[in-house]
Amino acid sequence: MTVRIYDSRAQALRDFVPLIPGNVTMYVCGPTVQSGPHVGHLRGALAFDLLRRWLAHRFGRVTLVRNVTDIDDKVLDNATPDEPWWALAYRVEQEFSAAYAAIGILPPTYEPRATASIPQMQEIIARLIERGHAYASAGDVYFDVRSWPEYGSLTRQSLDAMEPAADADPRGKRDPRDFALWKGAKPDEPADATWDSPWGPGRPGWHIECSAMSRRYLGPEFDIHGGGLDLRFPHHENEIAQSTAAGDAFARFWVHNGLVTVEGQKMSKSLGNFTLAADLLERRPAPVIRYALAAAHYRSNLDISDRALDEAASALERITGFLERAARTLGDPDAAADVPEAFGAAMDDDLGIPQALAVVHDVVRAGNTALDAGDRDALRAAYDGVAAMVRVLGLDAVAAEQGASRSDAALAALVDALISQRAEARASKDWASADRIRDLFAAAGVALEDTTDGTVWSING
Repeated sequence: MTVRIYDSRAQALRDFVPLIPGNVTMYVCGPTVQSGPHVGHLRGALAFDLLRRWLAHRFGRVTLVRNVTDIDDKVLDNATPDEPWWALAYRVEQEFSAAYAAIGILPPTYEPRATASIPQMQEIIARLIERGHAYASAGDVYFDVRSWPEYGSLTRQSLDAMEPAADADPRGKRDPRDFALWKGAKPDEPADATWDSPWGPGRPGWHIECSAMSRRYLGPEFDIHGGGLDLRFPHHENEIAQSTAAGDAFARFWVHNGLVTVEGQKMSKSLGNFTLAADLLERRPAPVIRYALAAAHYRSNLDISDRALDEAASALERITGFLERAARTLGDPDAAADVPEAFGAAMDDDLGIPQALAVVHDVVRAGNTALDAGDRDALRAAYDGVAAMVRVLGLDAVAAEQGASRSDAALAALVDALISQRAEARASKDWASADRIRDLFAAAGVALEDTTDGTVWSING
């Protein structure tokens, strides 16, 4: 068994072994909670949920930190007199949590808010100033990019080719590419968005937040730092510079998921071409959304469409249909069964979900053939294998939900048909048939209520 992961910094596949045996440490950049989640946010969180599940399967435990950026220019910009920045941040954070939970994304081990780690941010800033890699100017503090020769190592850019950093007022910068570590208080910003510091009242820059939170919860060196491809520059580039310049080894692997696109263009709030997660969840079942967003390789861009969602629904129905048929014959699957070797090989190779899903469907086909042929041994092997694979992929709970919704639909159709037959019997004064159907409902625990708008039914408590 060799797990290989593509390291964005090395731009190569590398063999992965956790720094601490039996415990993978992973930090993933979470949302900036200025407004609700769109489909791109779901795809990013799901990519690392799948990676986490697989690494836990292989190594036993994953300590996952996913932060919440609750203080930022965008959060302050979207606040209103009726909803202060901190109230907006909390409300939107709950929207993200609900959307993630809906598609089966496991909660992180720790989910720190940036505002809870201000002292740790100030500590790193002080170390950078002491080491000559940062400077205070007019109430702000900036990272001196020319003081760190490795700046640009993640994205392999030369410093002189970079655009100026646009994250702060350039009033006190020595170089336009220097980025803000601390932003001095401004008269037009809320007083409660300001913290005291050795450099004057203010608030942290965006990049220093993740460096401080990852260090606080995972230590100065950890296994994996993840996030969307759009975060490589400047956010992750700046994180590497400030953490390593402060003396920390920082992340051993950098992992980036591809973006969700609309007609080939990045989905983003700034472009106005996004689909809100809540809107998609209203239109499609959560299991279908999870499958569709997982089906493409995590590093590739994914163009979300109704066709892709339809294909996901059909694929998921084939899996749940087999599991339901097998369960009627064999009962529960063996919870201790491992995944098939071909599935494991696909997942070990940089989380090859498309290849792993192909294995799932191959085993489903073999299982259906065994079921039709009455071959219980072959059916048992297929059933246990498929159950183990969907469990690792986080499709077990959502597959059960899919199966339950199908069962609910079937029950509703049968009940409605019997209600129609009862209405016809009553209309033709066939009281014996009407009473027989009523008694059948009563025995099944279904309550009927005749109203002026027709008969409605419910399950007795």
